[in-house]
Order: sequence, then C-alpha cells, then structure tokens
Amino acid sequence: METARTIRLVVDKVGLRLDRYISQTCPELTRSYIQKLIDEGRVTINSKAAKPSHKPKVGDEIIINVPPPSPSPVLIPQGIPLSIIYEDNDLMVVDKPSRMTVYPAPGHPSHTLMNAILAHCPGISAIDSSVRPGIVHRLDKDTSGLMVVAKNKAAQLNLAAQLKRRTMLKRYFVLVKGCPSPEEGVVEAPIGRHPKDRKRMAVVPQGREARTSYRVMRHFKGYSLLEATPHTGRTHQIRVHFSTIGCPVAGDPVYGIRLPYLKRQFLHAFLLGFESPSTGEYAEFRSDLPAELEQALEHLSRDYRA
Repeated sequence: METARTIRLVVDKVGLRLDRYISQTCPELTRSYIQKLIDEGRVTINSKAAKPSHKPKVGDEIIINVPPPSPSPVLIPQGIPLSIIYEDNDLMVVDKPSRMTVYPAPGHPSHTLMNAILAHCPGISAIDSSVRPGIVHRLDKDTSGLMVVAKNKAAQLNLAAQLKRRTMLKRYFVLVKGCPSPEEGVVEAPIGRHPKDRKRMAVVPQGREARTSYRVMRHFKGYSLLEATPHTGRTHQIRVHFSTIGCPVAGDPVYGIRLPYLKRQFLHAFLLGFESPSTGEYAEFRSDLPAELEQALEHLSRDYRA
C-alpha cells in the first residue's frame, strides 16, 4: 500500500511558474494534481505557501507533501430519478436537487448524480474511466440547480473550453443575512484553503483570483435575496465571498447562518447559458426555485409584513 511521501526540490532555473516547474521536475505528477496540492497547502517555497503562478528563484526550496492515494470509488448505474431539462446527442442539462453529491467520493460511494446519469446514458462511461465522465462543472452537495453534462469527449472539451474562457453563463439565487452595500456590485477577493482548517475555503492573500457580481432582487426583514454571477469557479466561491463581506448565506452551516425553517443552504443555480458544441448557437436554460426555498421566502415575507 502506498503511503504519504515528501518531495524536496532545490530550484535550479528561473522563469517558470511553480506548477510548471514541478511538473517538469516531477513528471509522475500531473499539472492538475500539482495545482490541487498547491491549493490544499501541501506545497511550500522556503516554508511558505505559494500560488501556482508564483515563479520561484534559483536556490529556493520547494517541499511537496504528497498524501497517500485514496481508494478509487466504483461508478455503477443506479435508477435514481433524474430531472433532465434538455438533451441532445452531445449533452444533457440536468436540474440537480439539494443533498445530492455530483459524483462518488470517499463518504459518498453511491446514489450520486453520476450514478443516475450512467443509468440513463450508459455510453457516457466511454468518455474516460473516472467516476466523473462528462462532468464539466459541479455544484456543492447542498446547492440545487442546473448543470451541463457532456455525452462525448469532443463535447466535454468544447464545454470545458467555454468554462475556461468564462463565456459560460451561470447565475444563482442566494439568500443572505443583511444587505450588501452597494446593492449592485462585485466582490473580488482571492480564495484558497483556510490556513487552519483544510476542509474550508477562505479569502487569503495567496489564494486564486475569484470574482462574483451580484444585485439585490428583494428585501426582507434582516435578509436579502440576491442574483449572483460567479465569473470564476473557485470552490465554495459564492458562500465564501458573501460571508467575507458580512452577508453570510442563509442555511449554510459552514460559512453562513442557520434558519429554523430552512434545512439546506439557500443557493440555487437558476440560469445556465452556453454555446452548443455542434452548432455554435447560444442557448440559455432556467430552473424554478425548489418548493422548500419558495417556502422559506414565504416565511420571510410574513415576518417582513408583521
């Protein structure tokens, strides 16, 4: 069984980003895996955390702490109800419910969105041998709403390129405590792993660029309903950004605040727009607020009128 290991490098050339230098020096580590290790704080330069884009100097000491590999989950088809908003030969747009994990991982080996998709579209497993074939982007377990899933490799590469170019449009309804000022604006703050709690994300100086625009849609007593658009795709981005500006997400047990009549975080991906991989035509899809979120707004409305 493989165990954790530590790799020590002394920089002998300049001009390369940290992640590229490591990938060239340690070809057994993929670039994406190196970036993941950096994001998790497992890579240091002279005992300090650094961004993937940092360019080390000659003589700098790079320490890479490589954790032991996790057992690989097995992806099996499961006949789980699946809400498909749109489907063609290249892709499907699905409406993910809250409390459903996107793909198998330690602690969630089955009953995920991917298990349901594989039962509906068995051929999707031919894209690759991982537990996330066709996945272009993801939603947190407790976030509901729209996701696009590719049904072949060409479509996946096309959609992933749109995501990288930031031309794929994603908008969310989010209920926050208080009201941001101004009522329409942008939060720009770098996000990375929390320095003391590796399971959480935080706004940190060495984090990766993160940008979220928003506008207030509706006022309640002590709360505001926002429309939020993330322009980057950092983990927990919306939740971290609004917590940082003093408007934590309602129902979020990690970064936000609890509501007695809301058993999930109020975060719903209601709009998704992208170009068709085969035709190039732009299309948008929408999803209504789930009943449990509508009911939460009704509670707040009664409080607001009282």
